[in-house]
Amino acid sequence: MAITTLSRTYPRKARLRDGGEATLRLMAEQDRDALLAFARRLPGDDLLFLRMDITQAPVVDEWIANIQAGRTITILAEVHGELAGYASLHYSEVLWTRHVGEIRVAVAPKHRRHLLGQALTEEVFSIARELGLSKVTAQMTPDQAGARATFERLGFRPEALLADYVQDRGGRTRDMLIMAYDVTGFHDDAT
Repeated sequence: MAITTLSRTYPRKARLRDGGEATLRLMAEQDRDALLAFARRLPGDDLLFLRMDITQAPVVDEWIANIQAGRTITILAEVHGELAGYASLHYSEVLWTRHVGEIRVAVAPKHRRHLLGQALTEEVFSIARELGLSKVTAQMTPDQAGARATFERLGFRPEALLADYVQDRGGRTRDMLIMAYDVTGFHDDAT
């Protein structure tokens, strides 16, 4: 399912709670080093729960390869020229799950509480609809209260709780919460 073009145009602006603006744009190969620097500035607690260790160059190279292959679309958010966060939509052509996408969102601590995560999530929702996906999921541990609250505000609902499903960098197992949203019910007023 390689993407040639989206009807949405980039870059685009997102208004933040503090009155500022973020520039949203598609991630490309030339963003590799900026993404590595962003990941390496994230607090250790944030890194515990990433599904991939994006502080490692080979992992980011694989991410870029997935973008180029059309399996992932990533939106980067910049505030005052600095990478402030990202949202990715991961999907595949596997027959029985081709209607489902998974989103992953990360925002730098100093840019949280300004609705940047919500703006990024709404952006990937719009892309999911354009791609014809009907369901979007997000995965987190139940103790990630901020992430869970953000997704609940957007209409996500818990769909599954998998006991001892993830292991943090310290070797401790934790439950994984899967939340889901029916994209067909999402209304984007920004398009």
